[in-house]
Amino acid sequence: MQIYIDGEYYPEGDAKISVFDHGLLYGDGIFEGIRFYNGRVFRLEEHVRRLFVSAKALLLDIGMSPEGVADAVRATIRENGLTDGYVRLLVTRGVGSLGLSPFLCPRASMIIIADKIALYPEEKYSEGLKLVTCSTRRPPPAALSPSVKSLNYLNNVLAKVEAIQGGAEEGLMLNEQGFVAECTGDNIFVVRDGSVRTPPSSAGGLPGITRDVIFEIAGELGVDLRESELTRYDLFAADECFLTGTAAEVIAAVELDGRPIGDGKPGPVTERFVGRYREIVGVEGTEIG
Repeated sequence: MQIYIDGEYYPEGDAKISVFDHGLLYGDGIFEGIRFYNGRVFRLEEHVRRLFVSAKALLLDIGMSPEGVADAVRATIRENGLTDGYVRLLVTRGVGSLGLSPFLCPRASMIIIADKIALYPEEKYSEGLKLVTCSTRRPPPAALSPSVKSLNYLNNVLAKVEAIQGGAEEGLMLNEQGFVAECTGDNIFVVRDGSVRTPPSSAGGLPGITRDVIFEIAGELGVDLRESELTRYDLFAADECFLTGTAAEVIAAVELDGRPIGDGKPGPVTERFVGRYREIVGVEGTEIG
């Protein structure tokens, strides 16, 4: 595997960053997870745009144009001879001193990893996931905006630990008001009486790119889809539930806190979204070249 670091490629064993990099020391940086299928990078422009918006929010100068970043992503995929897989694109504040000030880091650092990924076992895509509600809450937007895809993921990691220790594959995260925000790494949707609901980003979830695709698919399929505040009860009362994310794609959730969601199996509305999503990613995207 060849890993891109600041314009150069390094074998996996030689790919290193400084111990003084503020991404390592303080989680000061941003990232994107990007999928590519059949020689095409899915929603590359949207991912790069979100990266630059996150950078702007952190006063982080990436040091490249959006077009340059997109070209670097495609070149890294080509360098590794892949046609299907996953890209992890990171931008750190760069090397600085042992202090919080970002202004002591003269130059940002970019890392691009292109590899295969399997977030959940294949059988879970036919069986569905079990969820547990985590006691770890999502930070309020005034503390750390969920719209910034930062390297500071400790909140999500702690919730993931709870989920695994609770015997589930994913954890449901609430905000400080007790409303559903998202899962530890995925957006969440519920289906009831044929209508689909998902929490607004203001509830504490990331405005996901796969989430946006679901809104587009709902329009195609004529499915009523709206943003709405949700509680745990709304999941208990739902006919179906599914999660979305770049790595996870679209996957059913069939149990929450020991209670089956609907009949405890992936439902027909979920399966329509899964099927259409797989059709779209198979034909759309930016050519790797």
